[in-house]
Amino acid sequence: MAATTPAAAAAAAHVVHIEAVQTAVPTRVVEPGRTRLVAVAAPPLPAPALQRRVRAVLYYRGAGGAAPGAWEDGVWVKESLSEALADHPEMAGRLRRRADGSWEVKLNDTGVRLLQATVDATLDEFLAGKGALARREAALAPWTDVNADDPDMCPPFFMQLTRFQGDGGYAVGVSCALVLADPLTLARFLLSWARTHARIRAQGKATPLPMAQYLAYFQRPETTRKRVRSVPIDSFAGDGDGDAETVLFRAGTAAAAAADGGHGDHRALAAACVDKASEALGKKDKVSRLSVVVVDAAAGDDSLAGKTTIETCTASPGGGGASLEAVQWSELGLEELVLRDSKPVHVSCSIVTGGGGDEGLVVVMPDDGAGSLLVMATLPK
Repeated sequence: MAATTPAAAAAAAHVVHIEAVQTAVPTRVVEPGRTRLVAVAAPPLPAPALQRRVRAVLYYRGAGGAAPGAWEDGVWVKESLSEALADHPEMAGRLRRRADGSWEVKLNDTGVRLLQATVDATLDEFLAGKGALARREAALAPWTDVNADDPDMCPPFFMQLTRFQGDGGYAVGVSCALVLADPLTLARFLLSWARTHARIRAQGKATPLPMAQYLAYFQRPETTRKRVRSVPIDSFAGDGDGDAETVLFRAGTAAAAAADGGHGDHRALAAACVDKASEALGKKDKVSRLSVVVVDAAAGDDSLAGKTTIETCTASPGGGGASLEAVQWSELGLEELVLRDSKPVHVSCSIVTGGGGDEGLVVVMPDDGAGSLLVMATLPK
């Protein structure tokens, strides 16, 4: 195990202060009964599968000093997020188990959990020692496990806006359950939200009273006594954080066409990606079992017309003829997510397996318009 650097140790010793916990709900009511199917090939779905999630953290520099403008955005985030959710209602839904053992995303307008936080470190201090950054980022992209027996009470999507101390830097962190949205869908939603956020700021649609209350809140010396909670950064590590590695591939149009023929082809494609990922990561011992998540393309203009299928299979060799191109997380496009007229200075993306043991995880997603598939193979370290 690599020795911990002084910079990483100092970053881990810092504390994150949760200043507020809110819920952003869509600005338009969703018609009753709308759902998106999550089909489970061999139910029941194991409880740890509900905890598998996408984590993304985007870091931005401020204009220097206290940069109150960055915290003005904290007032606008809830409004812009609510408006963006109106066009993507599935992101505000909740998970529900069906009688046949499969699951569905119920569009019940329950909303996205939104947190405001501060960290007693500068942006550069937090980013120092990037070898341990993945574990520290759990403090910037919160998560609460989905209760399989009472999923209606558990939000599968969290967003946190975190301000760093002294330099005006801030971060936007999200955690999203894979059964709610795949990484491509999540990235497209975040980019849509950023455009909505910029439009609302430009139009000055945020009401002045909440903004004044929010800024006054952070200016009062007694604020520290009214925080929701304060937690050491290093206490967030766990639950599979940093215990898995993900390699991304683009499958050519021929492989995509073959995968459309049935789940057997998806399994072969998944096995081929795991073989390639094991080789790229230098793993001699290959996983014996795979959990394969297949996202069907939506039909027409209805983003809910598609479905997600989850199945478990053996990682038998196969699909060696698939045309696979190794790609990077930048394929999601989050490096282009502009806030306050600035692009992020650093973007971290990962798949958190939620304690998946020695099982591999493969997510197969259609790349709209490209006629190909984006495949993520996640293997335990």
